[in-house]
Amino acid sequence: MIDFLNALTLLANYIIVPGLAYGSQLALGALGVTMVYAVLRFSNFAHGELMSFGAMCTILCTWALQSFGISLTILPTALLAIPAAALITVLYCIIINYFVYEHYREKKIDTNTYFIVSIGVLFFTAGLIRLVIGPKDQNFSDGVRFILKARDFKAMTGLNEGLAIKTTQGMTVVVTLILVAFVFWFLNRTRTGKSMRAYSDNEDLALLSGINPKKVILITWIITGILATVAGALYGLDKIYKPFTFMYLVLPVFASAILGGVGNPVGAVVGGYIIAFSELIFTFAYKKFLFYILPESFSPDGLVQLLSTDYKIAVSFLILVIVLLIKPTGIFSGKTI
Repeated sequence: MIDFLNALTLLANYIIVPGLAYGSQLALGALGVTMVYAVLRFSNFAHGELMSFGAMCTILCTWALQSFGISLTILPTALLAIPAAALITVLYCIIINYFVYEHYREKKIDTNTYFIVSIGVLFFTAGLIRLVIGPKDQNFSDGVRFILKARDFKAMTGLNEGLAIKTTQGMTVVVTLILVAFVFWFLNRTRTGKSMRAYSDNEDLALLSGINPKKVILITWIITGILATVAGALYGLDKIYKPFTFMYLVLPVFASAILGGVGNPVGAVVGGYIIAFSELIFTFAYKKFLFYILPESFSPDGLVQLLSTDYKIAVSFLILVIVLLIKPTGIFSGKTI
């Protein structure tokens, strides 16, 4: 029984807890992607850099608060900085929409051209971020580091394996639950949310019903900017802010959205957790886990690792390819809000 509990603790420490945190970050990112696709009808490949922009704004606002001696003591100061950072990111989204996407929308360009335009926005945003904050890694997490330390868990349970839960991991899950619940409430219960859903389902019929498309587009970018900021900030707090990472993060984010059903908010959230846990499960070394659950004579000599951690992003790509080949509409058959 003790060996089984040790094995379970090992999985919780290296797969379940990190998977919930990472899945929450991907879920928020995928939700932003699916909002743009459902309402504005194009794949925003600049969303990864938009998350990075939001994280950068959070870092700058955090530094500003810290310079005035303002902090939350226990929780990261970034939690106070996120609202201001979200406002800046939303303004940036509105500016980009006005000067770039609105121009091409009026010309009614095809989706391929939109793809190229979003790539251009991606590189522009990436360059702006490097110009403002530089290419170096930034650690902006403060406050109490752990909710539960591994050695405290060992002392409480008497097990050989410890379970550590970082403050940023717990905060990520809680903030994600609150924000996702708010987005679903907004889309399903408010008049503006219902207008967005109607516009997404049938643009022509929505226009005949008196729905203002400019208002719908504005609200979409506001929600997208907020989601990108929170997702980027939480990812940066949990891992460490690396400006070059977010360009590659767009692959698991899009894989999450497509797996769940691009354009479907429920699918985006579910897809985020599936992709996160898949990456961790395929790259985890099971040697110690098998040592606990198998007889000693059957204990493996190698790491028993399906893929090296260097190939973590390949898991997202493989799942993306399989979904596109088998069921391109995803689990929840998007697109719909």
